[in-house]
Amino acid sequence: MAPVYDRVALIGLGLIASSMFWAMKRGGLAGEVTGYARSPETRATAREIGLCDRVCDSAAEAVEGADLVVLCVPVGAMGAVAAEIAPSLKPGATVSDVGSVKKAVIEAVAPHLPQGVHFVPAHPLAGTEHSGPRSGFAELFDNRWCLIVPDTGSDRDAVARVARLWQGMGAQTDEMDAEHHDLVLAVTSHAPHLIAYTMVGVADDLRRVTDSEVIKYSAAGFRDFTRIAASDPTMWRDVFLNNKEATLEILGRFTEELFALQRAIRTGDGDHLFAYFTRTRAIRRGIIEAGQDTDAPDFGRVKKG
Repeated sequence: MAPVYDRVALIGLGLIASSMFWAMKRGGLAGEVTGYARSPETRATAREIGLCDRVCDSAAEAVEGADLVVLCVPVGAMGAVAAEIAPSLKPGATVSDVGSVKKAVIEAVAPHLPQGVHFVPAHPLAGTEHSGPRSGFAELFDNRWCLIVPDTGSDRDAVARVARLWQGMGAQTDEMDAEHHDLVLAVTSHAPHLIAYTMVGVADDLRRVTDSEVIKYSAAGFRDFTRIAASDPTMWRDVFLNNKEATLEILGRFTEELFALQRAIRTGDGDHLFAYFTRTRAIRRGIIEAGQDTDAPDFGRVKKG
């Protein structure tokens, strides 16, 4: 496949950026990929494993001459990074991101970008509980969705080019406005992560259950909670602080549903419980049929061999 961009700069070198690099190399989608991470240790690791064609010691150096700059830092840091790189951005370049919150990112980043630099926010709906430069792999985005969330007045050619890059990395793409994106992600990602963190915290607080018992006797449901709760704490702190309204709305609805189930259990209303579980089971089957997970044991996460 012909390169979509001559030069791409990745700012932040964690799971998503690392996977983007390997996916771009797999597909021949970029002539050169530069990278920068704030931590000297992360930059050293990136150089050691061959992550990026060139690892730079400043964000400004990494973005010089880049046709596409992708912000792969926690949501709360994006505004400061945008201000830092703004003077070094190439006229006509595109700036994008991979944050799971969009309204706050647009408000934080857009004011810093010079006239003539295009801003095309994006969010790949892919990830694992692992983080850091060693965690990336080229197949992460295969058959996953990447939501493109154009800012007001985004250049349509720039939007189409970003979408083409993500499609080349294996993703399906769709467009969504920022406010709707944040509500959808509050349902599908943000609230579930908060609930997982909470459930693991509840288990930790139950002093009558020892740590060894929680670990030794973990059933599939609790193992999945702990997998989700192992995600990067900085990233999730910033997500909740920057998608406050949508997350609180969904948590309010969750609380109402939970109260209804509590009442059904207390009153012995088996019909209500059966109907509820049947409906939610159908949603799970729909996720599998849409190709967004597998019905293999442990959701396909059991290592073969």
